[in-house]
Amino acid sequence: MKFIVGLGNPERDYKGTRHNAGFEVINRLSSEAHIPLKKVKHRCLTGEGFIVGEKVMFVKPQTYMNASGEAVRDLVAFYKLSAAEIIVVYDDTSLPVGFIRIRKQGGAGGHNGMKNIIYHLETDVFPRVRVGIGEKPPNWVLSDYVLSKFTSDEEIAINEGVSKASDAILSMLKHGVEASMNKFNESKKKHNS
Repeated sequence: MKFIVGLGNPERDYKGTRHNAGFEVINRLSSEAHIPLKKVKHRCLTGEGFIVGEKVMFVKPQTYMNASGEAVRDLVAFYKLSAAEIIVVYDDTSLPVGFIRIRKQGGAGGHNGMKNIIYHLETDVFPRVRVGIGEKPPNWVLSDYVLSKFTSDEEIAINEGVSKASDAILSMLKHGVEASMNKFNESKKKHNS
């Protein structure tokens, strides 16, 4: 079984904010794979089904971003999974809007949701997909920026990014992380040209 964990904040007020890019990817996957998110387990909204013959669970922690790891830890413990059997998808301010990056492992890069997951799982060795939400403007406080909505100019790019991230996760399930990194990871130079 594989867990696909999208990070975000529950409640309607947070819908469409930069910090909820991970939730949006899970929503897209749920729709495309016809796996509805309808069960609440261990403080997560979940949907279970099969993709290319493998059982998957789409997961949206409902603990708010900074406590994401508590819910993920409880699910992983209940299903007796290793950290390598989860894929986490989340927003990243170091990437341009709509740009995605797959990594096999690594630190949190200043992302509080990822910090909390790494802390509770006691490892950073699990694959992840980062979705670019753009760099914080100099005059903004980071927390205000990540909780802001995308501008109308950014909407097309973030929708493309969510779609690419969804495709990347399906590719990771079918072809593995390495092959998917080669296919989906772009350089910033290429992205900006």
